[in-house]
Parts: sequence; structure tokens; C-alpha cells
Amino acid sequence: MFEQVIIDHHIQRHIIGVLMFQKQARFRDLRPPKTDTNLFTYHLKVLLKNGLVSKTDSGYTLSQKGMSYVDRVSTERFLVRSQPKVITMMVVQNSDGDVLLQRRTKQPNIDTWTLPYGKLHIDDSTIEAAAKRETFEKLGFKNQPLTHAGDCYIRVKSGGAILSTTLAHVFRFNSDAIVARENIMWARPHKLANNDLAPAVEAIVTRTFFGDDHFFEEFEEDWYN
Repeated sequence: MFEQVIIDHHIQRHIIGVLMFQKQARFRDLRPPKTDTNLFTYHLKVLLKNGLVSKTDSGYTLSQKGMSYVDRVSTERFLVRSQPKVITMMVVQNSDGDVLLQRRTKQPNIDTWTLPYGKLHIDDSTIEAAAKRETFEKLGFKNQPLTHAGDCYIRVKSGGAILSTTLAHVFRFNSDAIVARENIMWARPHKLANNDLAPAVEAIVTRTFFGDDHFFEEFEEDWYN
């Protein structure tokens, strides 16, 4: 997994900024104008030590870690961009037609009921592989056959401000092997609204039940809890 990188010093930002738009650059081309050579060298060494920049026979270039960093920051301000979460989400039914819900145990939306889900990891080989990993981690099913039912984009607002945006790849499967417990329960589909649900849960279940080969929907909810 990639660690979160923050570059605050203006000299280091200048170096990364130059290498962002060149395959490689020489020492003198990386130094900001009117910058002391020793000070510049110090900050270049910091980037080399931290693995963001690599030295080559022809000069300097972004390392693999540096490439990952510039892919996630804004060009102008070098701030990590606020981007939508990308998750896989499971709609699980038993033979009675009940839907599996899982209680959120952390913020946001703590103590609400949601569908089992998890974020994609950068080293997941495919979306389906990510879904299978999450199914194993959350429910204990290894290599569970899944059907990719569709995708949905979820925007949650409060008082006009955006709280979160999420792209969910929705998968489904059937199972009678899951036993209800403290943070997991089976719910009747037509009574989902009787529970304190996380945003868009009822809408996603309803859309998944249409049985299309592959759907795409966008949902927007106001959240006041």
C-alpha cells in the first residue's frame, strides 16, 4: 500500500514540479532561481532519501513513489485532491429474500445500517478481486462467486455542503450461511426503511432488485443525523 505523502517545503515542491513535466532533469535545472546551492542540495537529498526522486546517469527523475504522489496532487497548489471514495458493496440475500445489513461502527454515519462494503485497494488486481477480498474480510467467505450487478454514484450533503461522494461497484450473491449477530442482521426488503439506514442503502437495494445485466444510477441524499 502507498503511504500518504505531504510535501510542504517550497524548494522540494519546485523540484517535484519540474520533474512532473519532464522525464528527467539535470541538477542545475532543478534548482530554483536565487537559491543557495547548499540549501537546494539538502532538500534534493531529502527527496532522494524519502524515495520520491531517483538519480540516474543523466540526472534526476521521479521514482515510482514520486509518480504516485504527483498523480494524487493538484498541479497548482500541491495539495492532495479530495476525490470520491471507490468501494465494492455487496447485496446479499438468503432463501427467504431477506437482505443482509451491517452496522457501521465508526464515523461517518456511525450506528447506521449499511450493506457490507469496503474501499478498493491500489493493489487489487480487479474490481471483482476487491469485492471478493472484502467479502472474505467482512463475512468470512473465501472466493465467493459474485455477480457484478451495477455501479452507482452516491453524493451526501448536509446544509448544502458536500459530506461525501462515493463510487460503489455493487455485487450480489445469495447465502443462508450467515448468522445474525450484534452488528449483522437480516431485514425484509420492504421494511428496510424501519431501520436507521446509511445513505442510499434502500435505493441501491431497490435498483439491484430490478435484475438488469448491469445498471448505473446516481443518488443524492441530504443527511441530518
